[in-house]
Amino acid sequence: MSIGTLRQLEYLLAVAETGSISDAAALVHVSQPTLSQQLKALEKTVGTPLLERTPRGAHLTPAGRAFLPGARQAIEGAQRATGAARAVAGMVDGQLHLASMLSIALGVVPSVLAAWHARHPQVDVVLHEYDGLDSFATAMTEATADVAVGPLPDAWEGPHHALGAEEFVAILPPGDPLAGRTTVRPADLADRRWVQYKQTHALAGHVERICTEAGFTPNAVTRSTQTAAIPHLVAAGLGVAIVPANVLTPDFPGTVLRLTPRHRRRLAVFARPAPHPLIAEFLAVARTSARLHPAHLSDLLG
Repeated sequence: MSIGTLRQLEYLLAVAETGSISDAAALVHVSQPTLSQQLKALEKTVGTPLLERTPRGAHLTPAGRAFLPGARQAIEGAQRATGAARAVAGMVDGQLHLASMLSIALGVVPSVLAAWHARHPQVDVVLHEYDGLDSFATAMTEATADVAVGPLPDAWEGPHHALGAEEFVAILPPGDPLAGRTTVRPADLADRRWVQYKQTHALAGHVERICTEAGFTPNAVTRSTQTAAIPHLVAAGLGVAIVPANVLTPDFPGTVLRLTPRHRRRLAVFARPAPHPLIAEFLAVARTSARLHPAHLSDLLG
C-alpha cells in the first residue's frame, strides 16, 4: 500500500472521528480542498461513495462503515511497522505489543513493565488483555502481539522462559467465622455463597476445577468479568471466592487463606520463533523482574 493511500485512509478516519471535513483537515494539518480531493480519489479507487456530505457535516455511508475497520487496521499495521524499523536501530526506540491474561496484567505485568521502562524508556509497550485462554493464544499465533506473559500454550515452539507459578487463595468477607485460620480446604466452603468470574473468563473454569476436585459446584450468586472487582465484592459481604494471590491489594479488609492442598498455575513469558532482538531483550527482562508473589501477601495471610 502506497504512502498516499495510507494518508487517504488517515483522512477518512479523521472525518469519521470529527464528523466534519473542515475539522478533519485541521486535525491532520492539511487544507480542506486537499483533504476533499484525496477522499474523492479514495472513493474512486474503492468504487463507491464512502462519505455522505451534508450542510451539517460529513458522515460515513454504509459502505464507509464497512470499509473503516480495514482502514484502521492498515493504519495501525503501518504504525507497528514503523516502530519495528526504529527498534532495529540500537533497540532505543520502537513499540512492543504485549499479550496477557486479565488477572496477570493486574498482578504480574506491572513489575515487568516497570523494569522494562527503566532500561528502555523510549520503547513503548502496548498491552493487550484477554479474559479467555483461546483468545490469548490466538493473539500470539496471529501476531496481534509480539510477546506474551501467561500460561504457555501447549506445544509452544517459540522461545519461552518459565516465570514460576502463581498461587490461588481463598478470600472471605471481614468478620467471617474462619478468620484467624491460615488455611482452608475448598470443601469447607462448599455451602457458602460464592463470588465467581463470568463463565467466559478463563479463571472461572480454573476455580470450578478446584471446586470440582473438592466434590462440589460453587453456588455463584454474583459473577464479574473484572478481575479486580472480585475482592471488592467479597469485602462487601456478597460471598467467598478463590483468586490468584497476586491480584490482592494490601488494603484488602477480609480474610485470606491458603488452600489445602495448595493450587498453583504455572506462567511463562514467550514469543514466536526467531524473535527480533528487541523482543528477545523483553524476554530476558521479564524473566528476572516478574513478581508472582506480592510482598504484602504474608501480611494478608496473617
